[in-house]
Amino acid sequence: MGSVFPGEVESLKSIRLDLRSWVEVETYLKHYKGIILPIGSTEQHGPTGAIGTDSITAEAVALEVGRRTGIYVTPTQSFGMAEHHLGFPGTMSLKPTTLIAVMHDLILSLASHGFERIFVINGHGGNISSVKAAFAQAYDSVRARNLSVSPYLRCKLVNWFMAEQVFIEARKLYGDSEGQHATPSEIALTLFLEPSLLMKQIELPKASPAGPIHGPEDFRRRYPDGRMGSAPHLAKPKHGESFLAKASFALSEDLSNFLAAS
Repeated sequence: MGSVFPGEVESLKSIRLDLRSWVEVETYLKHYKGIILPIGSTEQHGPTGAIGTDSITAEAVALEVGRRTGIYVTPTQSFGMAEHHLGFPGTMSLKPTTLIAVMHDLILSLASHGFERIFVINGHGGNISSVKAAFAQAYDSVRARNLSVSPYLRCKLVNWFMAEQVFIEARKLYGDSEGQHATPSEIALTLFLEPSLLMKQIELPKASPAGPIHGPEDFRRRYPDGRMGSAPHLAKPKHGESFLAKASFALSEDLSNFLAAS
């Protein structure tokens, strides 16, 4: 597989795939086989949260992991599986089968050029099952089509918000008010990244308790303002700065181990 990774870099621009030329990518691949693919969602995050929260946060964490490791980062897949949020204006969703197909094709595109370790950093819980299914389908396509890709192709999904230290810190700061959607931890990270969002933040009534997730009509009925047990007004930009540091440190370690594994 070559070297594990090139090491910390000073500029985020230097690890953005979209700012590299094909010649630079070809040179990179002579030495390094890993790549980071951030994925989020475009969906409602309660009455005060940005619709792009899941993509904004996944991209920020991915770029910081890339900066720490020197591993290239692809453009963010900003549309995910958010069918249950379609009862709220602004949500844009892919069906599970569509997301599986998109991720499958992106993985095979990267693999066909020689990338062997595809590290997907996710910002939306609704993507998890579809992305894992896409991994399985990609492996099957390689076998069934006898594609010319590395036998060392491996894919891994990590959720920045589930990194142990992030989870511990969120519970310490917010307790049960962290909830399950439009959480103060993810909102805090957006406030750190985009200060203009501070203007949207107001104290809200107690949210409906977290519970089942079914279709969009049922979701809107159970959670009328889009929150699931969360109190996003507790979020502070300084919390978001801490979450970014904790998530990127943990996932950089995870990536290092992933790149070094057989």
